[in-house]
Amino acid sequence: RSCNPPVGNLATGRTPATLTTCGQNSTELYCFYPDQNLLHQASHGCGQPRCTKCNANQPDNSHLPADMTDDFFANPMSWWQSAQGVHREEIRLDFETEFYLTHVIAVFKSPRPAAMVLERSQDYGQTWRPYKYFSVNCTATFGLQDDLIEEGSMCTSRYSDAVPCTRGEVIYRALTPANKIEDPYSPQAQDLLKLTNLRLLLLKRQECPCHGSALLEKPQRFAHYAIYDLIVRGSCFCNGHAEECQLVNRTGDTENVVHGKCVCRHNTAGDHCEKCAPLYNDQPWKPGDGKTGAPNECRKCRCHNHADSCHFDLSVWLASGKRSGGVCDNCKHNTEGHRCQRCKPGYYRDRSKPMSSAEVCKPCSCQPMGSANATFSRSWRCHPKTGFCYCKPGVAGPNCDRCLMGYWGFGENGCRPCDCARDCDQHTGNCFNGYDNEPFFNIPIGGRIPDLVQTPTNESEDEWKWNDHEQGFSALRHPEKCVCKEKVLGSVTDFCQMKYDYVIKARILSAHDKGTHAEVVVKVKKVLKSGKVKIARSNRSIYPESWTNRGCTCPILNPGTDYLIAGQEDSRTSKLLVNMNSLVKPWKAYLGKQVADILRTGCK
Repeated sequence: RSCNPPVGNLATGRTPATLTTCGQNSTELYCFYPDQNLLHQASHGCGQPRCTKCNANQPDNSHLPADMTDDFFANPMSWWQSAQGVHREEIRLDFETEFYLTHVIAVFKSPRPAAMVLERSQDYGQTWRPYKYFSVNCTATFGLQDDLIEEGSMCTSRYSDAVPCTRGEVIYRALTPANKIEDPYSPQAQDLLKLTNLRLLLLKRQECPCHGSALLEKPQRFAHYAIYDLIVRGSCFCNGHAEECQLVNRTGDTENVVHGKCVCRHNTAGDHCEKCAPLYNDQPWKPGDGKTGAPNECRKCRCHNHADSCHFDLSVWLASGKRSGGVCDNCKHNTEGHRCQRCKPGYYRDRSKPMSSAEVCKPCSCQPMGSANATFSRSWRCHPKTGFCYCKPGVAGPNCDRCLMGYWGFGENGCRPCDCARDCDQHTGNCFNGYDNEPFFNIPIGGRIPDLVQTPTNESEDEWKWNDHEQGFSALRHPEKCVCKEKVLGSVTDFCQMKYDYVIKARILSAHDKGTHAEVVVKVKKVLKSGKVKIARSNRSIYPESWTNRGCTCPILNPGTDYLIAGQEDSRTSKLLVNMNSLVKPWKAYLGKQVADILRTGCK
């Protein structure tokens, strides 16, 4: 629910400032009529006035501003008194912070002023606005109608009569039937009730009717303002988010003092609970609703225990359909994002730990020589979800620390293709001679490749050799003769601009030379995209069509290996084509996910 701090006397413990005080320069003699001898009718006689002295520097004879705000039960006969002869006097109460006012009571020892104004400031005394005008004649003094005639008027004659000549009261109520407020924390209520300073301007003295023709004393000795008590009822201002308050940068006697710093609830913060606590900015701050009682609590940001604070971002709030607008500040534990929900570049998510763990992001452990610098996203060293590193050509392994099968010579430029029909020694490049599996699984494509499906398994190794007069070369067998420049997976824009008709994951089974092109039999394992040519997850042919001026087919396709292949189709003949514009990469799970993500979100 919304909260309300208790109401108390804001003047208690605070000393007003006045323009003058009696006897501030020297001892003054003044006169007054005692309480018990004052009658409402002057004709009945007022008795004898009493005269005594006032000196601000003598405790027994002083009447200082602090005497207006002391405990009126403990010290009922203490009062403040102005210097003699002043017509305009000012009593000002400055608060150290913002408060809410409910009403003001001033109990006068002297006759009440014939004209006075009660004002408040909401900006620590820079500007002032009137609460109420008080006058014997509102129209003549202030040009305003009397609220006894016109309800709700800014002026009243109710508290300006000279009688009673002592203990006459001036009362102001902030909330009256004329200005009802349903929600005490609304902007309208704050404009009326909130203040940082209160000021009484006493503009015109008036004499007690007891001053008859037979005055024994000099009239100027009665010419002063005097106030027994100044009571300012109100509470600390907490926007409906606190019901108790504590000291604000003040020391000294604190008993019965209304303090101004709110003890905030509802995940709010600030002296007046005017903002959300550091980690609770997921929705806009609101004051409590004094009408419905709704607390309007601040909501915690989802930072997964990786941030100590967050801020509200309007654009994020609107983009979420006004459901969540919190953006976490200074994410810790190597996380980043609006909610510290992903690992920073150079780190990857440890799936064995909860997202709130301080150890959820592990550093990438990429082999510096084998990992690529220019990756799909330039700041990533490894995939942020799997931890797999991005490798140079021919390099394999989650950490890019070894050569792919069919490559050798791990170094600064990656690994080089083996000049073999099969795999080779990763350190020396020497070919392995054994054929434990079907021979066509390790024969690369290019040149005149025998129809391996019909090759007897007992043929000698010599019959596998290539003759000089045969058309074409294998790019893997003769790297010095055939150079194929690979198409790389660049940016999302580059990939989308190629407008590939099909994207598949396929294992190379066998290859056949057709003279002007090759026909490659593949097993389609996954279809990421297809065009007009229907692609099933089964064996089918693809057609590498690019021949270099040395008679080589490109790109390189190594039987027995899974590839990611993206290329064009010939819908007229229902053929899937592979050329130098095709993307052909040894299959890796993260590569497939990247391409799938691009196809799903990037290419519109």
